[in-house]
Amino acid sequence: MVDDALAGCYVISLRPVGAHAGMRRAAADHGARMLALSPWKLVRRDDAVTRDSLRRALDCDRVLFSSPAAVRAAASLQPLRMRPGQPWLTIGASTADALRHAGVTTALTPARMDSEGLLALPELHQVTDLTIGMVTAPDGRDLLVSTLKRRGARVVRADVYTRDSRALQPRAIRKLQAISAPMWLPVSSGEALQRVLSTLPLAAQGHLRRARVVVASTRLAELAQSLGFTDVVQAGSARPRDLMAAAACAISHPLA
Repeated sequence: MVDDALAGCYVISLRPVGAHAGMRRAAADHGARMLALSPWKLVRRDDAVTRDSLRRALDCDRVLFSSPAAVRAAASLQPLRMRPGQPWLTIGASTADALRHAGVTTALTPARMDSEGLLALPELHQVTDLTIGMVTAPDGRDLLVSTLKRRGARVVRADVYTRDSRALQPRAIRKLQAISAPMWLPVSSGEALQRVLSTLPLAAQGHLRRARVVVASTRLAELAQSLGFTDVVQAGSARPRDLMAAAACAISHPLA
C-alpha cells in the first residue's frame, strides 16, 4: 500500500553496496527519498575450504542461518536440502524468506528476531553433545556461538561470505550533512551502524544522530540508544517494508 506518511523525509540506508533497492522501494512507498551509506560490500566465498565447511555444517543436528546473505551464498555453492528431523533455524523473517526462495519452506524463526530470540527457541535448549552448523560470515553472531558452546553443543561454522569494508563516499557524506529534512535511519545490523559512525567525520556523526531510528530488534534499540540516538522505534522485522511501515506508523500515530 502506498501512502505519503514519510513525504519530505529522507531515509538513510546502511545496507551493503548494491543492496539498497528494497529499502529504496519501501521508502518510496511512503513518500520518502533515500540516501545510501554503505559501510561494506558482501563478497561470496567460493573455494574448496568453504565448500567443505558448508557441507559439514549442513550435515549437523541443527543448522542456523545468520542472514539472507548467508542463505544466498550457501545456495550458490550447493543445493539446500533439509534432512527429515533436522531443524533449520533463521535469525529473522528476511532470512526465512531467502530460504523459502532457495526451496526450504519449514525453517524456524523466533518471534524476537535477534540472537537472544533464536537462543530462546526450544530446539536450542537441550543441545548437549549435539552438532550445530552455523552458516554465516566471519566475526558474526559471537553471542550465539558462545552460548551454544556453554550449553554443550559443538558448533561447526561455515563462513560463506565476507563483509569487505568500503570507505563512505565523500559525495554521500556531503549530501548527508546538507539534509535539512526529517531523517529516518533503519537499522538491521548493529555492526553496520557502528561502522558508519566510526568512519563519519564528527560533524556528520552529529548530524546523523538527529535522525529518528527504526530498528529490527530490542538489542538494536538498546545499541542505538547507547550510541546517542534518542528517538527509537521498533519494527516487526528487518524487512525494509516492515521497517518503513513502523516509521510511517510512528508519524501517523505518534502516541501508538
